[in-house]
Amino acid sequence: MSTNTWISTAVVAWLIGLPVVVPAEAASPVDAAAGVIQRLIPQHAEQFVLEAIPQENGKDVFEIESRDGKIVLRGNNGVSICSALNWYLKYRCFCHVSWCGDQLNLPDPLPTVEPKVHQVSPHRYRYCLNYCAFGYSLAFWNWSQWERLIDWMALHGINLPLAITGQEATWQAVCRRFGLTDQQVREFLPGPAYMPWGWMGNHDGWGGPLPQDWIDRHVKLQRQILARERKLGMTPILQGFTGHVPVGLKDKYPQAKFQKLPKWCGFPGTTFVDPQDPLFGEFGKAFVEEQTRLFGTDHYYASDTFIEISPPSDDPAFLADMGRAVYGAMRAADEQATWVMMGWIFFNNPKFWQPPQTKALFGAVPGDRLILIEMAGDSYITTEGYYSKPWIWATVHDFGGTVTLRASLPYVISHFGAAMRNPRRGKLSGLGPIMENLGYNAVLYDLLTDLMWRTEMPELEPWAMEFAHRRYGRQSPKMQEAWKLLLETAYGEAGAGSDVVCLRPNLSGQRTKKPHRRKDSVPCKIAEAGRLYLACADELGGLDTYRFDLVNLVRQILGNLVQDDFEEITAAYYSKDRKRLNTVSQHFFGLVRGMDELLGTRREFMLGPWLADAKRWATNDDERKLYEWNVRNQITLWGPPNSELHDYAHKEWSGLLVNFHLPRWELFVRRLDEALEAGKEFDADAFEKEMQQWEDQWAHGTEHYPAKPTGDSVAVARKLWDQYGKLALECE
Repeated sequence: MSTNTWISTAVVAWLIGLPVVVPAEAASPVDAAAGVIQRLIPQHAEQFVLEAIPQENGKDVFEIESRDGKIVLRGNNGVSICSALNWYLKYRCFCHVSWCGDQLNLPDPLPTVEPKVHQVSPHRYRYCLNYCAFGYSLAFWNWSQWERLIDWMALHGINLPLAITGQEATWQAVCRRFGLTDQQVREFLPGPAYMPWGWMGNHDGWGGPLPQDWIDRHVKLQRQILARERKLGMTPILQGFTGHVPVGLKDKYPQAKFQKLPKWCGFPGTTFVDPQDPLFGEFGKAFVEEQTRLFGTDHYYASDTFIEISPPSDDPAFLADMGRAVYGAMRAADEQATWVMMGWIFFNNPKFWQPPQTKALFGAVPGDRLILIEMAGDSYITTEGYYSKPWIWATVHDFGGTVTLRASLPYVISHFGAAMRNPRRGKLSGLGPIMENLGYNAVLYDLLTDLMWRTEMPELEPWAMEFAHRRYGRQSPKMQEAWKLLLETAYGEAGAGSDVVCLRPNLSGQRTKKPHRRKDSVPCKIAEAGRLYLACADELGGLDTYRFDLVNLVRQILGNLVQDDFEEITAAYYSKDRKRLNTVSQHFFGLVRGMDELLGTRREFMLGPWLADAKRWATNDDERKLYEWNVRNQITLWGPPNSELHDYAHKEWSGLLVNFHLPRWELFVRRLDEALEAGKEFDADAFEKEMQQWEDQWAHGTEHYPAKPTGDSVAVARKLWDQYGKLALECE
């Protein structure tokens, strides 16, 4: 935060009688970047010289060159200098940094750089994070985990991160200011695993009540996050007011006009202040003031009204009032305010958001004070480039935070490339990853962030071969063959295959009496990629990146075989073949146990760490139970026992597979067999209710799961390949 910004913030706080947050002393870009280097490659830190340079024609820039036996990294801020480092690591040292393993075997001596590298980003905004990630990934993170993510963002050029940690303290402060009781606030604030959907107005209070200790400690965490992001030259996006308020506000202001929104995924509708009522602006202004008092401001505010909910009126006049109210509340507290809005509403609800409605909303906000994040569907084409508003190209990935290989790289190249070339693109001003979960596919985020420093789209296959070189530190013909297969399947348009093992068992889908092997060649190509990966084990098996990818790939291969077995189970039931049902189900169960053993060799694929991260925030047994229930419920029921969202955030994790998903399938097969034995139809409704009760009981459990991996990833993968590889390679 600049000195002038802090002074204006302090004056606002002083005038309304609130304490002033004094910012930490700002670090220079060189100091900020030096900290990242020291944390990432401390043994090489002295071999780099860091220098600050100005922007080039108003755009971020970095340079790399050799001088006096050292590598000189220059940039106009900490992010640019860190991006220079990452570019050097990628394209001179063939190294790779990700949250899916690192490969940092730098050459000795370090490669020289001649001629000088000079890169200018064509993109003003380089965005990162989705609201949902604050539930599916970040909900229970501590500072060390956040520090690593912020370093990753700096290395990959992110300058506009979403930063909504600690928002519950803002809500508590503003609600108290408007006379609401602490009990009313407790009923409004969601639990830690469900906060993003509360902030987006989808529900009230689910997962709570939130302990005061949580609120207080996350103020401190958010200040650490913001201080580091600001020192690196990032512009954090804080929260803006959406109109969603606690229902208790209606009692305090009976003369005000409120709207009751429709249900969201079975959750009761929430309360919304009508944008035409003065209370909207008063409450929204107070929200920004309280937030600024707590965390300062960088003048960018995320506000997403009616996410996956239709507004109460499609009248353009109402929607224009809404736009004016949302922006007006921000500006009343901050004259430099800019509204940042996700474009999911246009993809999710296109029938509602027709040109008159969209124009009305956008037209209510002056100039460039609204930035739209395009999330899917190329809506910029049908909205005339978002009606002259700046916008950011992004694609949503990893819905629900599921464990998957799915990542369409051709989509990124073709659609972003088309947007960059389209004369109707309007004010396309950036791009970025907008994942619901940090994900399990480093390649997608490497591609998206690589494009932040390029003006032309690369050819995908050569780029992917270079990525594999960086990922594993060397070129391997077999690995290149494997990656060509993955580009055709998991990382292409074809997808990755099945995750049926994590879905609540039912008989929908396959209903033929004839056992079925495969409908297409995708699973076999993925299996062949797995065979080639394993053939590289002697050469690459010591690499963290290789081990992560091997586990993820073999996991998917086994999961595809589970799909085959499920189809045969249903066929056995419909043909009334109890012997076949028993044989196939035992094979199915063996596959699941094998997946669980394999995933248990990597911390990233384990249930235990997810539970441990949640429980460490507790200060007593009641808090511990609340936090553990939050994370257990989120990855299973996602709500009450009859939740419409059950299994939406399912995970193929060790511990979860054999203790949650496998028992469901075992009971399902037992009920199928009992129906056949009795000569009756399987009672799907009764089984559904039985599952709901059992899943709710599991979500309230407290049994221990290990947080440390066991076993050797390569050895277990080889064992499972010996057992199932031949079958996985069979195709019709």
